[in-house]
Amino acid sequence: MESLLKFVHLCALAVWMGGMFFAHFCLRPAAFELLAPPQRVPLMVGALARFFRWVALAIVLMWASGLVRLAQVGFAQSPPAWHAMAGIAAVMTVIFGLIAHGVFPTVRRAAQAEQWPIAAAGLGRIRTLVAINLLLGTLTIATATLGR
Repeated sequence: MESLLKFVHLCALAVWMGGMFFAHFCLRPAAFELLAPPQRVPLMVGALARFFRWVALAIVLMWASGLVRLAQVGFAQSPPAWHAMAGIAAVMTVIFGLIAHGVFPTVRRAAQAEQWPIAAAGLGRIRTLVAINLLLGTLTIATATLGR
């Protein structure tokens, strides 16, 4: 059971972190370089809408697998690194919620109305929040691997 929980946890982490890295460092810069706002913004909205559904699933699986493992070991008996990971993951989850349910709906509406400057500004806010989550995710990975 422990191996299965670890597998699910790491797969969820790979989806979330890998997707953020790809969107931040590959998709967005290429779209910005190659496409005008009327093409770039709908591409980003479509890609992010799909990605956010996968991230939501990944978050559920990550929390479920982590909490089951924590319950198996016991909160008081779990390593300090696990507590740190849970705390950082909580902050990352809140930031994702802000992105997906706060900023992104405004971006989507602006894109549908072809209000490119408003949509672009929202995408910029998302990019900043994703950068924060990438840093937090990297800190979480460091805590998991180096915090022993």
